[in-house]
Amino acid sequence: MNRDRPQKTAMLVAQRIVNEISRQNKQVGDRLSPERVMLEEYQVGRGTLRESLRFLELQGVISLKPGPGGGPIVEKPDASHLATSLILLLQFEQAPFRSILETRAALEPLMARLASQRIDAERLRQLEESVQKMGEHIADQGVFLETNKSFHDVIAWASGNTVFGFLVDALLDILDGTVLGVDYPEHRRGTVLKRHRSIYDAIAASDGDVAEESMREHIAEMTRYLEKKFASTMDASITWSVVR
Repeated sequence: MNRDRPQKTAMLVAQRIVNEISRQNKQVGDRLSPERVMLEEYQVGRGTLRESLRFLELQGVISLKPGPGGGPIVEKPDASHLATSLILLLQFEQAPFRSILETRAALEPLMARLASQRIDAERLRQLEESVQKMGEHIADQGVFLETNKSFHDVIAWASGNTVFGFLVDALLDILDGTVLGVDYPEHRRGTVLKRHRSIYDAIAASDGDVAEESMREHIAEMTRYLEKKFASTMDASITWSVVR
């Protein structure tokens, strides 16, 4: 983006609306001012205001309820919006599937180390439940995928770094290899479960060294498996259509 170019009026209004949401401590489900009030407050035309609101709706900041008594309602953006933006950027760069694994290999060991020092009791419980559920339903690939995603998601947020939390949420949305034809047979699921248990034990024991090394080995094992069994998939370009 050219930083010297004046920002579009609709974007400036969108920023003001977001600042007002924060300033007034609006919560999910709260209504914003009706259109006639916003037009007066922001001193813009109806077309500009509606463009601002449509942009915020696309970003997940608000929803627009139609009809009498409707209008903008406060929502909470999630990582799906970040995932979509990342996918579009990666698609236009023709980035391969392996680039996501390389990113995870670089970041997730650090997340595991931080989580071992910062995790709270609730997230530790969630992590334990994820491991237990995967073990109890190891024959069910659907449950395996669900608990695998939950495990990595909890660790990212337990790192205490919000950027890591949203980034891993987005990467996990992109990385679901099943949409590219990647299969996880039961013996492979068992290997993942064993590694999850070792990572959980290290985090529960506040052992950052072991947590970091176990996560590094976990991502490396997954990478080796995909390189061996699905080499063409690893080289496939990421496209928007691969996310369900």
